[in-house]
Amino acid sequence: MTQLSHPDQLKSANSLELAQALAEQLTITPNDWHRLKGDRQAQAKQQLAAALVFLLKEQPQEALAHLNQAAGWLDRSVSPLPCPGHGNSK
Repeated sequence: MTQLSHPDQLKSANSLELAQALAEQLTITPNDWHRLKGDRQAQAKQQLAAALVFLLKEQPQEALAHLNQAAGWLDRSVSPLPCPGHGNSK
């Protein structure tokens, strides 16, 4: 995605483009997973940005799912999942 750092670019971007740029910036990458997996603020920010993208794409059910996930991180009803790179050990 194109960087939206220049003021003129920000003014010309539509809401969806801005939300997508924010979601991209707040995404927890696999390299950061261990460091941020329990960071409730980082997890909630990632989920809220995703919710905004889905809402702007007129996909309210997906937006609501991410919104509820963000709320769960903030109210501590959601716990971190295992590292995606480690798989399930049975």
